[in-house]
Amino acid sequence: MTCAWPRILWHGLLPPICLLCGATGTVNRDLCAGCDADLPRNTRACPGCALPLAVDFNGDCEYCRARSFSFDRVFVPFRYRPPVDFLILGLKFTHRLSHARLLGELFAAALAERNAPPPDCIIPVPLHPLRLRERGFNQALELARPSARRFHVPLLADGLRRVRHTPPQTQLDASRRHDNPRGAFAANRPLSGRRVALMDDVVTTASTVAECSRILRASGAADIEIWAIGRATIGP
Repeated sequence: MTCAWPRILWHGLLPPICLLCGATGTVNRDLCAGCDADLPRNTRACPGCALPLAVDFNGDCEYCRARSFSFDRVFVPFRYRPPVDFLILGLKFTHRLSHARLLGELFAAALAERNAPPPDCIIPVPLHPLRLRERGFNQALELARPSARRFHVPLLADGLRRVRHTPPQTQLDASRRHDNPRGAFAANRPLSGRRVALMDDVVTTASTVAECSRILRASGAADIEIWAIGRATIGP
């Protein structure tokens, strides 16, 4: 078991400070109780794609019923709205790894509340080597670390690789986003019979995670659940 003393000592010397308002954070977390209460939680969502719904809904949404996905479920505990979007954008584009720690811990806490069996492994959506060199880190990998530690699940950082450099999804309209990730990923290892959690930062059209899941399924994954921090509402 990993020793907790270094973490306890760190927080004793440097008490947590809320990354959103600068107030004193809660125990071992850089977020105050007030800002935590204001987070846009995705409590009413489609179980198939995690799209936020206006009313309670039994079963999958209309979009999911009309399509067949390569993944089995999607779990996204927050909506991609302020301040979650601020934290994710700060992580990706201003290299604020403290945001990854906070978001990853919040995600792990949401998983614990769900009380579902853990997967056999966690695989982050990979970046192309050119983008990884530009950014310096893979945000999906950093976001997955707290859940891997908390639930003692292997984190396969190299489970997938990106073999084609594609434009960022944020630069494309919805129709082009569906085709953009096609053929962009490859598997690095067999996953015969394994239950896989595929980690990403945001789900918007689900095109990227669907393509990754197709590759994981072809490599033998028996069950694939998509994990992400934020769910955008501009369409599945």
